Amino acid sequence: MKKRFMALTLCSVMALSLITGCGQSSEATTEAVTEATTEAVQTEVETETASESEPETEAAVVEGTATQDRSGNDIVIPENVDKIISMAPSTTRFLIDLGLADKIIAIDTNSYAYTASLSDAVQQFDMMAPDNEALVALEPDIIFTSGMSNVGGEDVYKPARDAGICVADIPSSTSFEDIIADLEFIGSAVNEEEKAGELIADFRAQIESVKTTAADITEKKKILFEISLPSADYPSIYTFGKGTYLDEMITSIGAENVTGDQEGWISISEEEAIAMNPDVIVTNVNYVDDAVGAIKSAEGWENVNAIKNGAVYYIDADASNQPNNHVADAMIEMAKQVYPEYFK
Repeated sequence: MKKRFMALTLCSVMALSLITGCGQSSEATTEAVTEATTEAVQTEVETETASESEPETEAAVVEGTATQDRSGNDIVIPENVDKIISMAPSTTRFLIDLGLADKIIAIDTNSYAYTASLSDAVQQFDMMAPDNEALVALEPDIIFTSGMSNVGGEDVYKPARDAGICVADIPSSTSFEDIIADLEFIGSAVNEEEKAGELIADFRAQIESVKTTAADITEKKKILFEISLPSADYPSIYTFGKGTYLDEMITSIGAENVTGDQEGWISISEEEAIAMNPDVIVTNVNYVDDAVGAIKSAEGWENVNAIKNGAVYYIDADASNQPNNHVADAMIEMAKQVYPEYFK
């Protein structure tokens, strides 16, 4: 059940690119997007703005480099960043890639997969309901957050901001270029521009290599990507259309997203999915023991091309769900499964 909650929660993280303030910024806003949420299919998320009557508490003055986070909020990054809190798995993994595991003093509970690379003393917090008193007591130089932390429009890190701690927000990225901009920002914030640049260069090279190979593909297979499996409790299939990095992954390998004519993060019924008759079904569901087997044996899908031909594949959930440089790993994994004759 924990994995199921995690997977569906990640759907909402992708679905909700929420903007929050940082440093001395006092306004918290929620970006309006059209996507799927975990509790129900929500075709439109209304823009929410914090009340005009903000508390008079001012954030403490912090010395350092004045800049903006990825949400466009004014922040001040301390000159020396030696104590880092990461409240997003994608950021945690990238910080480890940068060789900064020893500087991470706390993570969100969803980053548990990376605890083996971190100190046993690293504390864990709920990214959506953090214990700000405990966070402040750790005296971090910077806290990286994601849009998921502010579902509903509430700035849950305001007490940390008011304590003078830089809280840098990184909304859910929608494209490879957005991901690259995120990685550049993180690298700059932690004074590791050179190493970040190397990782970004590798990321770009992997993308271009895949696109170069895909240019020779003449048969565009139709892919249905299932982020969730339909069940009695959740009868819809969560997936995505254009304007998402997962759609860009599909088109980059020379295939076609069956829901690519729609926008953003969406849900469809089983009947709609069957009618689309995908050639391939890809999933990153890891909250059941055998997602591929469950899809292949689903009642009513017998005549779908992907089922008839056994073209149902699993790709790594962490690599595909978390917008960082490892998205390329998931894309290459998918490319080898869908077009093994081209991607050897």
